[in-house]
Amino acid sequence: QVRLVESGGGSVQAGGSLRLSCAASGDTYGLDYMGWFRQAPGKEREGIAAISSADVTTYADSVKGRFTISQDNAKNTLYLQMNSLKPEDTAMYYCAADRVSWLLLPRYTYWGQGTQVTVSS
Repeated sequence: QVRLVESGGGSVQAGGSLRLSCAASGDTYGLDYMGWFRQAPGKEREGIAAISSADVTTYADSVKGRFTISQDNAKNTLYLQMNSLKPEDTAMYYCAADRVSWLLLPRYTYWGQGTQVTVSS
């Protein structure tokens, strides 16, 4: 069993920054692919960033140049540095993990419970 726990969400003004973390525990062997997703009320879940164990990254156009995904394999922790935040970034943010690559598709096997990010104008 795999457990993913996100943290670091909160409220921030437009132009501000937040850093999300996702701690993985349990049977993490072979979890070579991880991603960040977000879902705003009334909208579909959107993949925004993904990373492989080789540190190959993929970003959605909506966050490219503003968000950075990274990982600390020794700590089994995934990060999302979010800069230049906009009100449209307001959503629940989820991390996800799998042993196969889904890039930005919401087909990962393991999901965290989410952390809320609210950006005010």
